Amino acid sequence: MPTYEYRCRKCGHKFSLFQKITEAPARNCPKCHQRKAVVRLISGGSGLIFKGTGFYITDYKNRQSAVEQKPQHSEKVTKTPDSKNSS
Repeated sequence: MPTYEYRCRKCGHKFSLFQKITEAPARNCPKCHQRKAVVRLISGGSGLIFKGTGFYITDYKNRQSAVEQKPQHSEKVTKTPDSKNSS
């Protein structure tokens, strides 16, 4: 259910209501109780929020594709002792 924002034309009070889409828009101001003075505002909405487990980006990845991305061979790095030349 979406949250709709309203503003009273008489007193300027802004408020929001959590309503069904099929529900009729609010008409009365909860602050000044003026009838038919409320207008629904156009809002930008809010971002989509996922809560809980199971929404991580790798949850739906193919397990085989993760294995394929690993390098086939790795280079070995060997350390050589520094040689000091004395003349």
